[in-house]
Amino acid sequence: MTANTNYPDNITALYARLSQEDALDGESNSIANQKKILMKFATDSGFPNLTFFIDDGVSGVTFDRPGWNEMIRLAEAGKIRTVIVKDMSRMGRDYLKVGYYTESFFAERDIRYIAINDGVDSDKGDNDFTPFRNLFNGFYARDTSKKIRAVMRAKGNAREHLCTNPPYGYQKDLADKKKWIVDEEAAEIVKRFFDLCISGKGPMQIAKLLTAQHVLTVKAHYAQRDGKPLPEKPYQWSPKSVAGILERPEYTGCTVNFKTYSKSHKLKKRLHNAPENQRVFPNTQPAIIEEQVFARVRELRENKRRPAKQAERQGLFSGLLYCADCGSKLHFATGKNMTPQQDCYRCSRYKSNTGDCTMHFIREETLKLFVLQRIFDVTALFFDDAMAFEEAAKKQRFQEAEKEAKKRRREIAQAEKRIGELDRIFQTHL
Repeated sequence: MTANTNYPDNITALYARLSQEDALDGESNSIANQKKILMKFATDSGFPNLTFFIDDGVSGVTFDRPGWNEMIRLAEAGKIRTVIVKDMSRMGRDYLKVGYYTESFFAERDIRYIAINDGVDSDKGDNDFTPFRNLFNGFYARDTSKKIRAVMRAKGNAREHLCTNPPYGYQKDLADKKKWIVDEEAAEIVKRFFDLCISGKGPMQIAKLLTAQHVLTVKAHYAQRDGKPLPEKPYQWSPKSVAGILERPEYTGCTVNFKTYSKSHKLKKRLHNAPENQRVFPNTQPAIIEEQVFARVRELRENKRRPAKQAERQGLFSGLLYCADCGSKLHFATGKNMTPQQDCYRCSRYKSNTGDCTMHFIREETLKLFVLQRIFDVTALFFDDAMAFEEAAKKQRFQEAEKEAKKRRREIAQAEKRIGELDRIFQTHL
């Protein structure tokens, strides 16, 4: 994109675009070659106020490009009279969007559109082949996307890391860029995160602690390692960054591929992939965190204990109680004007009569009495009759195992039913 911000009127916009895939075609599609072709054509044709708008390394499938957006902004302001590109594919590879701009957007604003190599000039009337060129450009983008996905799928299934950069705590092995080795300095910070989490601290508390102790953030650590200037706030940790580190299983030494996916090559938004569609390969790099430690942190994170908004105190049973009616978690409720005897747990789906559950709660003091009485009963049973206690414990474990077995049998039955349905579908289409 041009650096000029004082644009004249009646601009002749010379637009050039190159994606990483297009770069594989060689010099013909390079930005330098496009600029040379555009400048010669515009100069020979006598177009005024020549202004370049460049997008280097941006896919033609998306139209959210810096250079393109600036050109469209000026077109909407009435400053552009002509748009010239090397060929239709430089404008984009989504035939619907290209058709909208060439047949509607530019036409409504009386903007002349020229694609040099394709012989397209809106001032000379419609070109019957233009829609077909747009369609073929769309096919090219889709075919390229399929090939790239196939390559990534093959790499992912071959235990290769699909992410460009290793997570914080690792670095690429200079002898083999496909391998990760431990970044000792960062790895110590990662270990500290997990230790602090197990000791009862959440991401917010950990972030505040590391910020106060002037521990370099991830970005600042990379900048220092690479000899670059530190960011503006090199010690300002965010809870989101801490949580992201605590949730990465790669620290146990495994590789997790296909964690996200996109629905279409036209949509850049990445969606979370279901666990059964992911591939996990153990022992692909040295472990920083033991699997038992990671599992314990994940368990703690799944049962978060958040401090109440009105006070710093946490409920003793926060994250452990569920509503008997709707199954939602019970939130701890307290306040500055409430005594400890008034602290309670209430359904998170009640929401002051605006939710879809009824108003019911239990006092924390009452719950403490129930739990304490239960502890006394179990302890008394053990001392009075150890054999009966052991028998009761075995019975409870058996019931839990039986419940889990029934769940597995239902899942297997559903899977077998689905397999049968798929077999019938395949036979019908053979």
